[in-house]
Amino acid sequence: MASYVHDFPFDPAHGRSLDELKAVPVPPAPDDFADFWRARYDAARAVATDPEVGPVEDERDGVRVHGVTYTSVGGVRLGGWLAVPAEGAPVRHGFVIGHGYGGRQEPGPDIPLPLPSSAAILPCVRGMGARGLVPGIPDVSAEHVLHGIESRDTYVIGDCVADLWCAASALGELVPELAGAGRLGYLGESFGGGLGALALPWDERFAAAQLTVPTFGNHPLRLTLPCAGSGESVRGYHRAHPEVVEVLRYFDAATAAGLIELPTLVAAALFDPSVPPPGQFAVYNALAGERELLVLPAGHFAYEGLEQDVAGLVAARRAFFGKRPA
Repeated sequence: MASYVHDFPFDPAHGRSLDELKAVPVPPAPDDFADFWRARYDAARAVATDPEVGPVEDERDGVRVHGVTYTSVGGVRLGGWLAVPAEGAPVRHGFVIGHGYGGRQEPGPDIPLPLPSSAAILPCVRGMGARGLVPGIPDVSAEHVLHGIESRDTYVIGDCVADLWCAASALGELVPELAGAGRLGYLGESFGGGLGALALPWDERFAAAQLTVPTFGNHPLRLTLPCAGSGESVRGYHRAHPEVVEVLRYFDAATAAGLIELPTLVAAALFDPSVPPPGQFAVYNALAGERELLVLPAGHFAYEGLEQDVAGLVAARRAFFGKRPA
């Protein structure tokens, strides 16, 4: 069991061994879980995303990075970045890359493209990041995670999932080689990992996925586990509004993972102050298809050896997608 010196008023490992984490169960789905999400997916696929590409903002690691905007559900215009091979090289693989709950202010120093000859869209979902700001939606995770939570139909998390589907549509329009079934891979970390788990069961365009320290797994258990992340806001809301459990049932990443049949690599942490490890492992445990697990010592936490572990994750991701290119 991972153990680190810290000043959190709780145990970020929640007292569970690896064997215990691998036994975390999956919450049962509401009877209309699939119908709810398929309807949302169909609505997102009907959106005319009208993507627009801006000038080159950076060029590195064999790719050119452009700004990009596209339309998502509700007519919301969102932004992000588009990475394409430099020098007009042909595109063989495509990726949608989600972001964490800190948002995305820039594409970052490393664009995690696991395969050469790849193009990727890095969207900012609504309310998050420099290019996802939307009037009326909080841009702070502790408030964003509660926006519209009173109803499954208004909860912002559902629209954020749709933002990923629309990003995939925009990428397929901008890079026609990537349109169609089985042409894309998905990468998501933390918030982006949880959104990815909710998005993937319904979208045939994705062939493989990698989720790192995914959030939103096993909400009934998460509500009992203190943390330093957005889950603590949900716990506080639940204390005042216990009926919210009925809404959360539709946004459980572990429940959705039980319907993911495409090959999926999950990197889950034994110690994580922001996303309780039992929820992360619940997502992995639920996966219905081919799956691989990479156990991380810690997530959302700086520790000695972190750089080596990040390098190991990058290598594992490359090997995973190399075996089954998207």
